[in-house]
Amino acid sequence: MATSATIEKIRNIGISAHIDSGKTTLSERILFYTGKIHEIHEVRGKDGVGAIMDSMDLEREKGITIQSAATYALWGDYNINLIDTPGHVDFTIEVERALRVLDGAILVLCSVSGVQSQSITVDRQMKRYKVPRIAFINKMDRAGANYDRVALQLKEKLGHHAVRLQYPIGAEDRFQGLIDLLSMKAYYFDGENGENIREEAIPADMKDEAELRRSEMIEGIANVDDTLGEVFLTDPDTITEKQLREAVRRATIALKMTPVMCGSAYKNKGVQLLLDAVCSYLPSPKEATNEALDQKNNEAKVILESDPEKPFVGLAFKLEDGRYGQLTYMRIYQGRVTKGDFIVNQVNQKKVKVPRIVRMHSSQMNDVSEATAGDIVALFGIECASGDTFTDGSVNYTMTSMFVPDAVISLAVEPKDRAKSTNFSKALNRFNKEDPTFRVSRDEESGQTIIRGMGELHLEIYIERMKREYDCEVKAGKPQVAYRETISQKGEFAYTHKKQTGGSGQFARVCGYVEPLPSDAVQQYEFVDDIVGGSIPREFIPACDKGFAEAVKKGSLIGFPVVGLRVVINDGAFHAVDSSENAFKTAAIMGFREGYASAKPIILEPVMKVEVSAPEEFQGSVVGQLNQRRGTILNTETAEGYLTAVAEVPLNTMFGYSTDLRSATQGKGEFTMEFAKYSQVPKNEAEALMTTYREKQAADQAARK
Repeated sequence: MATSATIEKIRNIGISAHIDSGKTTLSERILFYTGKIHEIHEVRGKDGVGAIMDSMDLEREKGITIQSAATYALWGDYNINLIDTPGHVDFTIEVERALRVLDGAILVLCSVSGVQSQSITVDRQMKRYKVPRIAFINKMDRAGANYDRVALQLKEKLGHHAVRLQYPIGAEDRFQGLIDLLSMKAYYFDGENGENIREEAIPADMKDEAELRRSEMIEGIANVDDTLGEVFLTDPDTITEKQLREAVRRATIALKMTPVMCGSAYKNKGVQLLLDAVCSYLPSPKEATNEALDQKNNEAKVILESDPEKPFVGLAFKLEDGRYGQLTYMRIYQGRVTKGDFIVNQVNQKKVKVPRIVRMHSSQMNDVSEATAGDIVALFGIECASGDTFTDGSVNYTMTSMFVPDAVISLAVEPKDRAKSTNFSKALNRFNKEDPTFRVSRDEESGQTIIRGMGELHLEIYIERMKREYDCEVKAGKPQVAYRETISQKGEFAYTHKKQTGGSGQFARVCGYVEPLPSDAVQQYEFVDDIVGGSIPREFIPACDKGFAEAVKKGSLIGFPVVGLRVVINDGAFHAVDSSENAFKTAAIMGFREGYASAKPIILEPVMKVEVSAPEEFQGSVVGQLNQRRGTILNTETAEGYLTAVAEVPLNTMFGYSTDLRSATQGKGEFTMEFAKYSQVPKNEAEALMTTYREKQAADQAARK
């Protein structure tokens, strides 16, 4: 059983990469070589079985990973907990939460396409959580494979200190095996599934090149590891393989270098050596630094020790609605949890009993009686939200939260059949709870249900899941872009709210100004109290803040939230009897509108970073299409007959782009996009948006009458 491994022999790793780089194929091979599965199935295989890690029907049909899937395997006496993550940017939260709880990762790169847009995104996520990684250059059997070019891109595009530990024997259709530059041996992978590893001497015609590359590798490691650096300067000829492996481990865990390896998961070459490297160079839970915040001590940082005897601390990082109720994936950072224990949710201080603990193997479950520090398990029967921290109650720690990107697209949805509205609500509640980037709200004016997410595919998948899992077909409106409003200059206000209705009236006066925040400000709204001399009593200041905070939720241009501004109040007046919290809140709302109107408000739209790749002969059509969509081309490069164009394009113009791109490139073009920034909408577009908004308001008012 996998629990028998000591904590030093546990590896919690994730596989992350750009879409279609071969992550799921690699996971399938890892499971095969570690004996977890007995036959290999391809992601889009003809046998219709599909890869074990893509357990959803939708994943098998579309040939993409939608949800991250967890499994565990034994390699020698090492226990590897593995999470296969999606490559598509719409499911970026799955990568985010996996990397939040993992100690190490494999960054998979395609030997032909190299570092692509989503490779940059997952690398940024790895850096955010300080996750050491090994780079695996996959698909060495493909036409145009170039190991050295991709290794160089790791340095140029991602800023890694990339050190090549291997050298391929041949490439493309002549790719035969690998030379390990540490042991200076050649490895070949024989047998139907590459399961028989043959170790040989380096071919004579490659000996000199291998020697040259070994000295380059030693220099690369010595540059970032002081211990090896000393030996390298004094007596480089005495460096042993053991010293090199220890130095690679130290430098990788310290995030000073990225070991680079290569192979072909599809052709079953190089995966076993990658597994050896995972065990040799990536950290055990004890070597990873995990911090919690002590709620009893003003959120002071506490380093958690991966010690089973310390108080229990675990993080619920992912939820799923399983056959037997809610399945909560949890990373145990400290202590242990046993079946039947009571644990405390630190968010609401609720005590819950643990009825069942399982280890996940994709969608299959294996029961265990306890889990200890360093483990990744799933618990049944525990109500919580994604990101909640659990302890045994003796400590009051919470784990730092994970980064959740803002939604960029929204749809109005309703069930086609009114009788299915209960199923519709159940589905929305469940998806909202499981996925922090999927948000559900109700538009009070129109009474519509609005879903928001990371892209068209993201929302499409959820609509499809409602139909399949909840038997509820959904009607969706036209996708709506998440516009924002902001101000371009300072605007002053001095508003008096006065109302006299028999009995006590209402009186409040607020004066001040609104001004734009600097572009690098973290907060989108800031309230500054500059009142001196008590012109507004202290007890009414929070009511003013509340009023302004409410006013920024809906701008007057097109009814979208107002961002990037500071509200300063510096004067006002009150009445001993007629002033109240409510009066000041109303005065703040109306004062804001006055200041906002004079601050030259503008509309902002989300701009996406789009990366298109297509055969070179379609360069004109690709660039032309991006220009038509108000795109700004940032860079174009061609390699191995393929063009890669990177552009910034407004999201509003990207709807239907996939169909246009396919027809312009004979179905050979593909693209990915992710949110880049907000920027000002052109004047003619802004006017059209404002006209539409005013017409909608007039129609809503007429309907009310």
